[in-house]
Amino acid sequence: MSSAGVGSVDTFTECLTELLNRSKRIKPSGEIEPALTSTSFDGHVERITKRVEHGTSVNTQDHYAALETACRNIFYNLLASTSIDDISFGQIWNLLDIVTILSDVLLCEPGLAFWLVEELLDSQTIDGCRVVFDYLDSRRERLIARHFKQKQLIILRACNELLRRLSRAEDTVFCGRVFILMFQSFPLGDRSSVNLRGEYHVENVTVFDEPLPKQIEDSEGAMELDQKPDEVEKGKTASDNGPAALKTEADISTSQSADAATKTVKFDAQADKPQEPEPEPDTETLYPVFWSLQDTFSQPTRLFDTQVFSTFKSGLELTLRKFKAVQQTQQSRLSNPKLPSAESPRTLKRKRSNLESDHSSKRTRPNTEPDQQHHQKQVGMSFNPRYLTSRDLFSLEISDPIFRRHILVQSLILIDFLLSLTPRSKRKLESKNPSNKSVIYPYTLNDADTTWATTTRAEIATYLQAGAEGKFYYRMVDTVLSRDKNWVHWKADSCPLISQPPVPASSVLEAQKGATRACAPRRIRPHPMGALDLSFLSNTGDEGQAQGLEALKRPERYTLPKVEDYKAPILEDEFDMEMARTEEEKEEAGTKRASKMWRALRLASKNRLNLFDRIEDGKDLGALFDPPPEEPPAKNVKVEGVEDGTKDDDTEEKEAGEEAKKSTDEVKGEMSGPTEGKIVGPTPTAIEAS
Repeated sequence: MSSAGVGSVDTFTECLTELLNRSKRIKPSGEIEPALTSTSFDGHVERITKRVEHGTSVNTQDHYAALETACRNIFYNLLASTSIDDISFGQIWNLLDIVTILSDVLLCEPGLAFWLVEELLDSQTIDGCRVVFDYLDSRRERLIARHFKQKQLIILRACNELLRRLSRAEDTVFCGRVFILMFQSFPLGDRSSVNLRGEYHVENVTVFDEPLPKQIEDSEGAMELDQKPDEVEKGKTASDNGPAALKTEADISTSQSADAATKTVKFDAQADKPQEPEPEPDTETLYPVFWSLQDTFSQPTRLFDTQVFSTFKSGLELTLRKFKAVQQTQQSRLSNPKLPSAESPRTLKRKRSNLESDHSSKRTRPNTEPDQQHHQKQVGMSFNPRYLTSRDLFSLEISDPIFRRHILVQSLILIDFLLSLTPRSKRKLESKNPSNKSVIYPYTLNDADTTWATTTRAEIATYLQAGAEGKFYYRMVDTVLSRDKNWVHWKADSCPLISQPPVPASSVLEAQKGATRACAPRRIRPHPMGALDLSFLSNTGDEGQAQGLEALKRPERYTLPKVEDYKAPILEDEFDMEMARTEEEKEEAGTKRASKMWRALRLASKNRLNLFDRIEDGKDLGALFDPPPEEPPAKNVKVEGVEDGTKDDDTEEKEAGEEAKKSTDEVKGEMSGPTEGKIVGPTPTAIEAS
């Protein structure tokens, strides 16, 4: 691209050349790492900013065009003069880093770096493109950090052009790197790779060999087998003997009855026999049925036709039965290596390979860990970009467990598609009011087909869980398929945005202040919501009566009352019961009386328990409130002539007369004067009562 006579282009070319020379001194080895930043040039990048501000052009697009022209001139000169294997090719990486720095501050087009990368990929071989992708992998986060909207179409175009050049059979790993770069660059909810209209890849047609033509002899033999052997013999006998072979009517009837009896016995014997298992499908018969399933896998909507659906069900059942038979055969061979192989080798070379595999399995059988490691390595490295549909290879393919897993995973995907068309699943999807009607199918799966799909899916799941690491493999597949249902619902909603915009700084600061206020110690409100008003505790009553806390300190609040204190309240309650006009008033007064009587009895139980026998239940407590005077303790008097504490009748009468006389004197003394210092004894009447 010529730039002679353009002053701004020359100015930018001079600045870029100076930056490249400085970067060469920073990275003399020409390696991709480390990446150059604006701090690596010690302010030389700002010189371009100043020249843009003081340039002759005023329009921003003119600055972009001039700087792009200068970058392309330097890029083409370096690309034409150096090879990607040379150390000097590191200047290309340095130039791309410089352009990235300029695009981040909008001194050039944001997508200029990817434009140069796109042209660099077009100019290199596949091996050179791998080196370019080493650079892209190391700079991915930096390249997409800013102004991604202006870069995403360029990234998508460059990656798609490279994928068209790559072979998925030979460059499988490199294709994976390209896809990973796109997946990591584009956001998760980007619609660039979403099939919104639900179109299927119908161009992917699986071509296989035509079925072998049926031989005429086989068809004739089949027709002959349909005839009964006895009929054939009868025909031959009749034709050979002629009229002499005719039988009488009695003989004919006898023979017919015997035949009927024989047939009846044979029918009953066959009915009593247990049903034999279905035979293993033949490989030649399975071949066209098996490969015809791929047409349905690539276009599931063909199953909406009843005839196609019935053909698919029979083909999948036949395939699954063959897979189970092959698995059982392989397991039996592993347990007993002396058994012959079930596969019929077609050539001598194949037979030798089978023998070698048998010998190798015998050698490694005592140690099973290398076998497991070999199987894991084989599973990890297996990749088939396209199935080999040759008839000669079919028996070997179905004997490969990895191949069988691939086919059954395809079946699971298709069965999940069918189960999404059941009435229950469709009601669940329609309840969300999906806006993308192109992925909503009018077909509804009936109950019989739903039962078949559920049963078949369970059989496939059981089959995949068997074998080496089968449970882990099925769990991985089931997880992917269950998450794929969420993507189907997301697509039915026209792919709404998954990522949310970043939270502004003002909202973050406000949230921090709110959290600070929530965690700070709070002052108690004078009247919190839901709390009781405790102001009565500090108030004073009228006429100087203590209230509040002072009222709680009164002695009657913490001292036990006396039993006599309940006498008057109980009498009042009894009076209220007599004067009550209604049953409610009488019941209320009775409840109060019973409560007070119970409290009085509880207090009296401490020192008047001996009086409880005089109280009738629920009646008058007079005996409790007016107890009789206590009797003085009896004195022990010694009497001469009496041994062992026994007294005769005369002595007892004498003592009783003396005590009666003494009590009479004391009563007279009380009536005549004060009783201080005297002990009042019981009266004769009290003695008699006691």
